Amino acid sequence: MSISLYNSLTRRTEPFTPLDPERVTLYLCGPTVYNYVHIGNARGPVVFDVLVRLLRRHYPQVLYARNITDVDDKINTAAQQQGVPIGTITDRFAQAYREDMAGLGVAPPDVEPHATTHIGPIITMIESLLDSGHAYAAEGHVLFDVGSFAAYGELSGRDPEELIAGARVEVAPYKRNAGDFVLWKPSTPELPGWDSPWGLGRPGWHIECSAMSAAHLGDTIDIHAGGVDLLFPHHENEIAQSTCAHGGKVFARWWMHNGMLTFDGRKMSKSLGNVLLVHELLQLHPPEALRLRLLSGHYRQPLDWSEAAIAQATSTLDGWYRVLRDLAAVELPAGELPVSERVEAALCDDLNTPQALAELSVLADAARQSGSAEAKAALLGGGALLGLLQQDAEAWFRRGESTIDAAHIEDLLQQRQAARAARDFARADAIRDELAAMNIAIEDSAQGTRWSVAKG
Repeated sequence: MSISLYNSLTRRTEPFTPLDPERVTLYLCGPTVYNYVHIGNARGPVVFDVLVRLLRRHYPQVLYARNITDVDDKINTAAQQQGVPIGTITDRFAQAYREDMAGLGVAPPDVEPHATTHIGPIITMIESLLDSGHAYAAEGHVLFDVGSFAAYGELSGRDPEELIAGARVEVAPYKRNAGDFVLWKPSTPELPGWDSPWGLGRPGWHIECSAMSAAHLGDTIDIHAGGVDLLFPHHENEIAQSTCAHGGKVFARWWMHNGMLTFDGRKMSKSLGNVLLVHELLQLHPPEALRLRLLSGHYRQPLDWSEAAIAQATSTLDGWYRVLRDLAAVELPAGELPVSERVEAALCDDLNTPQALAELSVLADAARQSGSAEAKAALLGGGALLGLLQQDAEAWFRRGESTIDAAHIEDLLQQRQAARAARDFARADAIRDELAAMNIAIEDSAQGTRWSVAKG
C-alpha cells in the first residue's frame, strides 16, 4: 500500500518516494521555549506523530528530528524580566514541552537538536553563503540577499515583492533590500552571544533550522513539516538559505503544513484571551480526548476547538473503551496487533485521520457485536497506529480517582451484590444511593458490576 502526501511546494498530492528507500528523513519545526505552549502548537506534533508511525510501518528506518529553539529575543526578554540566564528559562520550558507532548501521546523524536549547541554549524553555513555571494555583512549583521535567489517565493506561490510588502520586515539602513533577512546579529553585553567572524552575536531564527536540519538529516531531506503560519517567511527563508548554502541542492522534497486552530470560531490570540495552554488542558480533560480532537479534522484544514468538541471526543472514547472493557477477558491472538487495511488506507491518503477514525468506529462496532479476539485485536491495532486506545479500559473509566477509596467502593459493591442475592432490594438501592452521593456511577452487565467516577 503506497503513501500519498500533499506537497505544499507543488500544490498537489503525490505518491511519496523517499530519496533513500532505506532511510526516510523528516524535520518538524519545534517550539521556542520561553513559556508553556498553547494547544494550537500541539496540532503539528500530534498530526506528524501519526505520520511517523505510518512511515515506520513502510520503511526500515525513519529519522525524525524536532528542534528546540533556545535562543530568541522572546527568551531574552523573559530572562531579563526574571533576572536569570536564558538557560534557566529554556531548560524549564523545554522540559515542560516534552512532558506536555508525552501527555498527548506524542512519541519523542529521534533527534532533538538545540540551536545553542549548533552555533558552529550555523556560522559555517553563514560563511558559505557569504562566500557564494548570497549574503553580505553590514554593521555587525549578516543578511541573506533575497534578490540573489531567483526561486524565492515559490513555496508561498506569490511574487517576492508582494511577499515582502505584506510581511513584517525590519526596515534598517544596513539592508540592501527591505526583504533581506538576518542570518547573524550583534549582541550587547546583557544579551547572550557567541564569538564569530562578525563579532559577538547570535543567530537569526531562520538559519537555525537550516543548520540543525543539515547537521542531522543531510543537505536534502524527504519531508519538512510545520504549521501553515510558518510557510512565510520562515520556511521560504529556509529554502533560500539551504539551497544556496548547498550549491543548489533541493532542501526538502516534500513540504507539509497543518492548519491552524480556532476557538469557538475565532482565531486564538492573547489579545482575545482565548489562548489555551496544553499544560492546563491536560489537567482539565482526559489527555487522550485532546489528542482525538486534534486528529478529528483533516490536518490541512482549520480546526475549531470548543468544550463541546472535547466532550464529544471523550464520549467517543467512552464508547470504544466500553467495548474493550467488555472484552477484557478475551485473550488476544499471538503476535503483533494487526492494522486494518481500511484504517491504513485512510492514513496513506494524505494522512486522512477523520476517515481513519471513522474506520476505527466501524472496528469498535464489529468488536462489540462479535466479541472475538480477532475483532478486539483489530480495534487495538487500528488505535495504536493513531496513538489511541493504549491504556487499560478500567483505567480510562477510573481516571481522576486518586482521592477515591477503591477498597471501600469494592466492599460496598459486594454488600450490594449480597443484598440483591438475598432479594433485599431496599438495601441494594440504598447502597446505590450511597455510591451516587460519592459521585460513583455503577453499571450492571453480564460481565458483572463495574464502577467509575461519574463525569460532569
